[in-house]
Amino acid sequence: MASSAFAPPSSSLISHKHDFGLSPAKCKRSHSRRIVSVMAPQQTQRTPASTGSVKTAMTLTEKILARASEKPALMPGENVWVNVDILMTHDVCGPGSIGIFKREFGQNAKVWDREKVVIIPDHYIFTADERANRNVDILRDFCKEQDIKYFYDITDLSNFKVNPDYKGVCHVALAQEGHCRPGEVLLGTDSHTCTAGAFGQFATGIGNTDAGFVLGAGKILLKVPPTLRFVLDGEMPDYLLAKDLILQIIGEISVSGATYKAMEFVGSTVEGLNMEERMTLCNMVVEAGGKNGVVPPDSTTYKYLEGKTSLSYEPVYSDQTARFLSEYRFDVSKLEPLVAKPHSPDNRALARECKDVKIDRVYIGSCTGGKTEDFLAAAKVFLASGKKVKVPTFLVPATQKVWMDIYTMEVPGSGGKTCSQIFEEAGCDTPASPSCGACLGGPRDTYARMNEPKVCVSTTNRNFPGRMGHKEGQIYLASPYTAAASALTGYVTDPREFLH
Repeated sequence: MASSAFAPPSSSLISHKHDFGLSPAKCKRSHSRRIVSVMAPQQTQRTPASTGSVKTAMTLTEKILARASEKPALMPGENVWVNVDILMTHDVCGPGSIGIFKREFGQNAKVWDREKVVIIPDHYIFTADERANRNVDILRDFCKEQDIKYFYDITDLSNFKVNPDYKGVCHVALAQEGHCRPGEVLLGTDSHTCTAGAFGQFATGIGNTDAGFVLGAGKILLKVPPTLRFVLDGEMPDYLLAKDLILQIIGEISVSGATYKAMEFVGSTVEGLNMEERMTLCNMVVEAGGKNGVVPPDSTTYKYLEGKTSLSYEPVYSDQTARFLSEYRFDVSKLEPLVAKPHSPDNRALARECKDVKIDRVYIGSCTGGKTEDFLAAAKVFLASGKKVKVPTFLVPATQKVWMDIYTMEVPGSGGKTCSQIFEEAGCDTPASPSCGACLGGPRDTYARMNEPKVCVSTTNRNFPGRMGHKEGQIYLASPYTAAASALTGYVTDPREFLH
């Protein structure tokens, strides 16, 4: 359990409160669905502190942006120039961003800071597609030209293990390599850059044009978002994971419920989550339209960062009297395992109500569900069942480190077995080379891509038509627990069948 000493006190000046139980729509095969949407109330007027020097109380996100813009205080809706601490780009958006940078700043221009640019090829890596491979060549040429310090290159596609610099999925690699620090501003040319908000920093995705400008100037013009606060309290049941929590939240507020808003996660449940689970929580705020997600840093954060970064950082927290646009409260002890049915992340249903949905495959991977803790969770279900999977089950570790953990880390209660041994005994596919894999579809030869209209239970983050390949494929988003349980039955399955 993380120390609560670092958690910000709850605000007594919340504009509106909402208490949510669990009332998702029942799972049906038809296209009709019920989306539980919450109308966000209008922003209330702020008032200065009543004692001491006059100041404006601010949320965590507002404080980070105020510091980065060298302003004493900020309010939602203000437009400010923000100094950027880290800019990340990858093989999909990097070439375009580089092209814009050179066009606007000059063919011989230098980036604003070679140590603050992080370039991570990860999306379309293990493929014979020449255009995809050319994208990585463009990144490599640029990094040599600019002497970029943090370029996680891959040169041998036949064996990822002989590439010491290659990491894998950018959002997980950023954390593992020490690029995520409390109080900083991290931008990336990928919508799931918001994952890094788990470290108490402002992290959000930007487009190629903005990235091209940041490469040259080290600044970006941002509008300060208002903040929604999500208070998650109660003891976390042993059959739930952070994926269930964020699917519950998105199901309540809808895929547009947090549009251009910060989502701040607090409460005893959040304090008890490890860093990888907090990353899952923040990873999918963009699926609710969020500008960024953030968890106040605490002892769990600091312990994770030990040995990963030598740079100093200064955490910030929401003021006690900070104004939040809205507050949502959840009693986590009453929640059940969830899935998001096709074709939207807010098409929420109880896993047990989808038991008649026959599936063709299971996919465990991505920045959302391909971390070490995700594979440990899946292994726990396979171990408890002692059975073999009934559908092809694809495993795609996010990074080289996760791949190593799968083969070396012992699963608690297994008598010394590793995840890889448990997966092999269960009949899963051999863990693949670390990358984004089929999460974004990719070229046709991408590992586990859906090239036919199949039904898949996946630990990824989006289930739009065509997201994992075939436009008629059906994707049920789920936690690693639910994904593993479904693999064992061939149907969408509540993991309690095996965990209890």
